[in-house]
Formats: sequence, structure tokens, C-alpha cells
Amino acid sequence: MSRPSLPSFEDVTSLPTRLDGLVTPDFIDANGHMNVQHYLRAAASGASAWCEEIGIDDDYRAQRRLGVFTNEHHIRYFSEMHEGDSFSVHTAAVGRTDKVVHVVAMLADRTRRVLACCVEIILVHVDMDSRRPVGFPDDVATMIDAATDRTSGISWALPLSGGIGLRP
Repeated sequence: MSRPSLPSFEDVTSLPTRLDGLVTPDFIDANGHMNVQHYLRAAASGASAWCEEIGIDDDYRAQRRLGVFTNEHHIRYFSEMHEGDSFSVHTAAVGRTDKVVHVVAMLADRTRRVLACCVEIILVHVDMDSRRPVGFPDDVATMIDAATDRTSGISWALPLSGGIGLRP
């Protein structure tokens, strides 16, 4: 089986940086590289920063009583990260339905200048009181659509797994 073509470091880092980080000694597992929990934490933090940019933040949850819940993650690793390595997280909106958005968070290894990891995330918009899915308000849907339009304008393919996505 051949390895899929991955975007270049320059491609990934052309997207907005949501988080900068450093692999510290406590990130290292028994195999001598960054543990999965730290990849996921960084990607989730990047996705949270993206949500805040489109208006889904603490005020949104408190005042509108709406938010997003993670429905699914899909993680793929392309390069090990080691103690002392620096990284950044970059996000892109893949698409949405009336209640669900597909986001990808990519960890760029700034030390080796490669894509280290890709985390695809399915977020479901929910009513915080009923804890049930509800449609995105028009203002948030417009922000998601603008983010998706920006993604569709990139000249390279996102490293999507094909394993998760939006359902009709």
C-alpha cells in the first residue's frame, strides 16, 4: 500500500495558526516520542480556537445556551515528535450541514518542517439545556460557510482520511 500524498509544511502553515507549542518532557511516552493524548489535546485546542473565531465561545454558551459537542475524531500520525520539538496547530473547515461541522486540525512539526499529525473532528451543534442537536443560527452558519469557502480556495488537498465525514 502506498502512502497518501501529504501537503507540504508550507501548505499547512499557510493556514491560520491556532496554537504554538513545545514538546516537553512530560509529553514523552515509553516509546520515546510524544504521546497520543498530547496530539489530541493540541488538536482539540486548535479546534476550540477555531470555534471561538466563528463565535462559539463562553459567551455564546452562556447567553445563547448553545454550543458544540464532539461526535467523532479520526487521528492519523505521519511523523514522530520528540522532546524539544516545536509545533503549531492549523485548522480548516471541511463542510457543514444544518447541525454538524467537519473540521480538520493539523499539527505541523516546526523542527522537522513536516506534517506530524492530522485530526479530523465532527462537531454537533447542541442546545445546552436539552443536550440535543439543533441547527446553527444564521450568523454562525455564515461564519462556518465563510471558513469553508476559504478552505475550498486552497490549491492543495487536505489530508482527509475518508473514514469520517458529514452524513446527508
